[in-house]
Amino acid sequence: MRKIIVLLAILIAVSCSQEKQRVSKIEGKRININDSLTANQEIEDFIKPFRERIEEDMNKVLSYAPKDMHKNDGALETTIGNVMADLVKSQSEPVYKKRTGRSIDVCLLNHGGIRAPIPQGPIKTRTAFNVMPFENSIVVAELTSENVHNMVAYLAEAKRAHPISGLTIKLDKDAKVTEALIDGKPIEDGKTYTVVTSDYLQNGGDRMNFLKNPESLEVLDYKIRNAMIDYFKSVDTIPARLDGRFVQQ
Repeated sequence: MRKIIVLLAILIAVSCSQEKQRVSKIEGKRININDSLTANQEIEDFIKPFRERIEEDMNKVLSYAPKDMHKNDGALETTIGNVMADLVKSQSEPVYKKRTGRSIDVCLLNHGGIRAPIPQGPIKTRTAFNVMPFENSIVVAELTSENVHNMVAYLAEAKRAHPISGLTIKLDKDAKVTEALIDGKPIEDGKTYTVVTSDYLQNGGDRMNFLKNPESLEVLDYKIRNAMIDYFKSVDTIPARLDGRFVQQ
């Protein structure tokens, strides 16, 4: 009897053990996503109402552009860059002030972050997605006067139309800084300044390393694209001007 019980136990143990599975071969092939693929009507019918709703939202007219604006219509400043920097500063100001009690001194964005022009005519929600397809968020960095000087030196050396607001810079014919003013006043040594920018640049994007170790940092939980949409909703016609905020004389 004892032998039978032992034999049954062995059979049960063997029958319950799992065979180890191993991958013996992996194959793959490229499937081109193009018009040759046949649509699945069931999936198309499911997606249709969502697609129509998104299209309706994207085509909603928010404001008006009096002229074409693009990032190559000026040397060191551009119409679209001025609009972008001004709107990010103005839309961020109430959020930042409510949290910290402080105001924003300067806005700095990057020329490469503007991915499409704003054409003359109606501005739609789609316009904001075309200009700013990235998910960049707005942050406010408190910089020492030394790093603000580094920022001005960077802009002078780059000689590129990085969008700025609240800051005016004049260069001589050799690209040396002859004047740098914040809110119309010279940069004061020993003072700190608040700079609103994107999380991408604050992390050292475009080699803007002067933003990487701020005295303090406030993350606004506000995407640049959403700031654009909110601004477009608030104005009838957006300004399109070069005002000499960054010039070489």
